[in-house]
Amino acid sequence: MAVVSIAPYRVALASRDLRLALLLGSFVRIPVFSAGVLLTVHVVSTLDRSYAAAGLLASVATVAIAVSGPWRGRLLDRIGLRRVVLPSTVVALVCWSIAPWVDYLPLLVLAGVAGLFVIPSFSIIRQAVMAAVPSQERRTAISLDSVAVEIAFIIGPATTIWAASHWDTRWVLFAVQMLGVVGGLTLWLVNLPLRSDSEDDDPGEHPSRSSWLGLPFIAVCCAAACATFVLSGTDLGIVARMRELGSPTSIGIVLGLWGLGSLFGALVYGGLSRSISTFWLLGALALVTLPMALAHGLFSLSVLAFVAGVLCAPTITASVDQASRIVPASARGEAMGWHGSSLTLGGAMGAPFAGLAIDEVGAGGGFVAPAVVGLVVALLGAAAAQTRRRRHAPGR
Repeated sequence: MAVVSIAPYRVALASRDLRLALLLGSFVRIPVFSAGVLLTVHVVSTLDRSYAAAGLLASVATVAIAVSGPWRGRLLDRIGLRRVVLPSTVVALVCWSIAPWVDYLPLLVLAGVAGLFVIPSFSIIRQAVMAAVPSQERRTAISLDSVAVEIAFIIGPATTIWAASHWDTRWVLFAVQMLGVVGGLTLWLVNLPLRSDSEDDDPGEHPSRSSWLGLPFIAVCCAAACATFVLSGTDLGIVARMRELGSPTSIGIVLGLWGLGSLFGALVYGGLSRSISTFWLLGALALVTLPMALAHGLFSLSVLAFVAGVLCAPTITASVDQASRIVPASARGEAMGWHGSSLTLGGAMGAPFAGLAIDEVGAGGGFVAPAVVGLVVALLGAAAAQTRRRRHAPGR
């Protein structure tokens, strides 16, 4: 039976490198979480375009970022942090110095180019977090990184929307993206170590993809994608339910409690005495998401959102931890790139899938449809993992 303790946090946080990586992690992710919702507001309000146009912009940026993940990660493995971050920062500076001031089509192109050369901040921070602690403390460190992610998610969009409601969105967009440029320069200056001294992979050797990009790694990436598939559907379901109830101004309350539950879950999971399979956590996430379809008021939906949120961060954390243990340290950048792209694509697919369900059956469909998919994938993944363990058990 797993036991929760604060002792792992005391041990992990004794690492100066981990504290620095967590602090930088919160800072560099705030612009990332702010940009998406801000671009939607900018396109609809300032450029006077439709929500469909805003959705197309989001799709272009999402696909570009997903495509960039693996190859930017591979460059991190081969040429190091500084030689990857500096060109990305220059591209971001050029693109986002122009993009806020142009019409829709040039904005679309510039957002796509910026996405292809995006600063791989998530991959960098996660590698730095893993490098900062011994292997046995990795899950706790990644859980702390999930807390940093949640803090950035809570601060970024809320602050940005407040600013966009008071000032010209062009200046707000410029300021947010320049904050991202400052984050890139900070990463370049600090130059966080991406591997620990104890990881004795020969830096001159680059293992072939076939040595690690097999079924176990792909299965973990599928679970990660399915987790964000469920989460993006839940996000849309919350919006739809509160609009059905005639309380759109309370959407932020529910989303905030959902995020608070995720933060709490990350802290609990990091303090456990042992890890839990990504597939079991994904199944649990799907199961606790289903009851949200039955909520018919702000209080009940808020409570159920908090409960569902408790499984959000642990599921993502477990997938990062599990994926990182499959690959050698010298290929971790590319592996985290693939993992990050899986998270991005899962989120991009979950929202339209939930939207179709909402259109057909109402807000409840936004919770049920993605959760059912998540549950099926979790059961198949857990069964496949169990079968694989039996086949590789001693004596077989």
